[in-house]
Amino acid sequence: MTDIILLDGGMGQELVHRAGDNPTPLWSTQVMINHPGMVAAVHNDYVSAGATVHTTNTYAILRDRLEGTPFEGQFEALHAAAIKEAAGVGVVAGSLGPLGASYRPDLMPPHDTAVAIYKEVVDQLAPHVDVLICETVASVAHARAILEATAGAGKPVWLALTVQDEDGTRLRSGEPVADVLPHARQAAALLANCSSPEAITAAIEVLAKGDLPFGGYANGFVKIADGFLTDKPTVDALTAREDLGPEAYAVFAMNWIAQGATIVGGCCEVGPAHIAELAHQIRAAGHNIVAP
Repeated sequence: MTDIILLDGGMGQELVHRAGDNPTPLWSTQVMINHPGMVAAVHNDYVSAGATVHTTNTYAILRDRLEGTPFEGQFEALHAAAIKEAAGVGVVAGSLGPLGASYRPDLMPPHDTAVAIYKEVVDQLAPHVDVLICETVASVAHARAILEATAGAGKPVWLALTVQDEDGTRLRSGEPVADVLPHARQAAALLANCSSPEAITAAIEVLAKGDLPFGGYANGFVKIADGFLTDKPTVDALTAREDLGPEAYAVFAMNWIAQGATIVGGCCEVGPAHIAELAHQIRAAGHNIVAP
């Protein structure tokens, strides 16, 4: 019997599906603006599904994402809106997304610049959340910068690495996942995220060799299409897998637990039904679902 922390599932794709709007480069941020209360509804559905950690809808609230849009001057207001939508759900993890774009380590700014940008985000999140979760970290340089920025926040920091779908032992940058481990000693947990479940399984084998609690939360995309690796991408460039329903996803996550993972959940295209089934499978296996 093991104590398992159950993360929620994806927020952005769930919002896009519920809203029915055409996706924009602002993604989940745009939906939050156009449909007040929808983020809170998604959070509450994950509560009902059994998740014990709930991630703020702040992944894409970064000045570079807002630049050139009507919301360029609303960095602080958008963070406040996302935090308000997460109020009352329990343990809240403040999400810090990648600079430039997801899966694009080539867009990472110089170290000192990145640290300064992330510190500004930490200032918005840290007073209002229980955990800081650094998501879709694609390179060693990205990991070093975001860990330095979060070091003085006074909150546990979970570092979530995105890996190559073809080889989960390597970051999106091509660097070995193992190269992050020496830089991550200050983190409270190491995770693999926003990659295929098969790749997460390979990444967890590497994370298990470290000294930190570890786990994973995969996406449900067929692949990261070339169209999503351009400037200002929209999520309609990505396609959801048809073979990754709640039961199939739970099989992967239960395997991660068998590998020693104690933190599991879902990323893009993994919704409340997936988390509910995973909660059922965790309990059926004799494990406890706990809050951090």
